Amino acid sequence: MARYLDVHPDNPQPRLLGQIADALRDDQLIAYPTDSGYALGSRLDNRDGRDRILRIRGLDDRHHFTLMCKDFAQLGQFVQISNTAFRAIKGATPGPYTFILPATAEVPRRLMHPKKRTVGVRIPDHVFVQALLEELGEPLLTSTLILPGETEPRSQGWEIKEELDHQVDIVVEAGETLAEPTTVIDWSEGYPEVVRVGAGDPSRFEAA
Repeated sequence: MARYLDVHPDNPQPRLLGQIADALRDDQLIAYPTDSGYALGSRLDNRDGRDRILRIRGLDDRHHFTLMCKDFAQLGQFVQISNTAFRAIKGATPGPYTFILPATAEVPRRLMHPKKRTVGVRIPDHVFVQALLEELGEPLLTSTLILPGETEPRSQGWEIKEELDHQVDIVVEAGETLAEPTTVIDWSEGYPEVVRVGAGDPSRFEAA
């Protein structure tokens, strides 16, 4: 059964942050709130975590995973960014955007798109997630919690606890969560292509 942890949305308790970070280091899988709905998260080195995420979401190996990063310095270690992309992405983060970019050698091959060698990255505008990333000291391998047959991410922790009680290890509650996924911008070809319109305003990239 999954543990259900109620974290303060504005002042996350250090004790609970430590417990969640330790669980991730122990290769556990968490369901956690972000600035664009709930997501599933594990450590990058957790091989089983990747497979568990794919099973829960009903996806195949072509799924674009995302690295949830604390800041631009961390993000820059894992993707190749041109000067043009750097300026545009920096102006839109932190926020509800996911950017698909060529991966660096720091990204395990099993997390890259099998043909394109790309990976998604994002910097959240969310107090709890930022605090967790600070505590963990590395990005989270993450994927929006959209279940098979559904189109919107989950937004209620207690519902996730009921439905995924035996499929995740921890469910985090941290205040109100919007049920709208990120806007996804594919920058892998050197220019921005909006591939999913979500919580972030896409117009700044459509005109780029």
